[in-house]
Amino acid sequence: MSYRIPSPPPSLEELAKRQQNVITASQLRARGVPARVVTGHCRRGGPWQRLLPRVYLLQSGEPTPEQRMWAALLYAAQNGREEGRREGAVITGTAALALYGFAAVPRLPAVTGVDVLVPRQRRLKDAGEVRIRRTERELVASSVHGLACAPVARAVADALGEWTAEGVAPEFGEGAAPVVRAVLREAVERPDIRCTVRELVAELTESGLAADLRVRAALDELLATERDAVLERLGVLVDEWLLPAPLAGPELRMRGGTYVAVPDLYWPRAGVAVEVDSELRCVSEGEAAWVRGGQHRMEYLGIRVVYLSGARLAAEPEAVGAELREAFRQGGTDVVELLVTER
Repeated sequence: MSYRIPSPPPSLEELAKRQQNVITASQLRARGVPARVVTGHCRRGGPWQRLLPRVYLLQSGEPTPEQRMWAALLYAAQNGREEGRREGAVITGTAALALYGFAAVPRLPAVTGVDVLVPRQRRLKDAGEVRIRRTERELVASSVHGLACAPVARAVADALGEWTAEGVAPEFGEGAAPVVRAVLREAVERPDIRCTVRELVAELTESGLAADLRVRAALDELLATERDAVLERLGVLVDEWLLPAPLAGPELRMRGGTYVAVPDLYWPRAGVAVEVDSELRCVSEGEAAWVRGGQHRMEYLGIRVVYLSGARLAAEPEAVGAELREAFRQGGTDVVELLVTER
């Protein structure tokens, strides 16, 4: 049987280097530094300074932007924990986006406030430039330059919540709408971030921001761009598999004029429709119910509906092509005669 010998906790020098000279009172106490020594070192002209309640900078002079972030995180972290990621606190909002390197937000030195997300039951107050934000959901952290940050989608939602509430963030010299569009676009287009449109939609809906007209307009624009790109790839795949050209986005009605649906693609003679990322066509539950209703009506009327996702189309184009060809070969079942209007 092998035994694992626990490694000793890092020394004060090692911990200070890891946390860019920012240390909590509990971390100092655990390393044998008496409170009176800390108080003496933090007097005017001393070598240390107090940045936030129970958070100290082991140097004189102005703290760097990164040290400000460390101070905010350590202030909000449960018991000032030192090992691994910071449990119980993550940086979010504009500060997190600046750490991620978003070009659409000010650089880190210009960020004047730090939003830190903590569990709802934590008893903490705002302090200095640190704003405490509470959540009932489990915290998820991404390490950015050694700091625990909220995932991109959550950070975007928290930043947008502040900007739209104020009309514009203080760091920006223009209205919020252009900034909202730029941030959403950058979140999904940067390959190093890997934030999906679905994640953004989920966070913005959860936070209630999807109802804001400025956010909704930017989100609709983003969703339309995403779906257009997927439909373009699907059109190329249809050509590669030698299928007849389908109608794009036709309106289907019954002979009496009753509305049925607007599928993404439709082969009238075969009675086959294709729905691509249908959840990305709708943000509110009312819109989702409307889309689902159309899909159910098509199936009830005998149309064979093929449901595809952009992710699967990108990962398994051959399988998707074979599925479309088989669906076209089988066709619909006793399809009711419909009025088809090209849009």
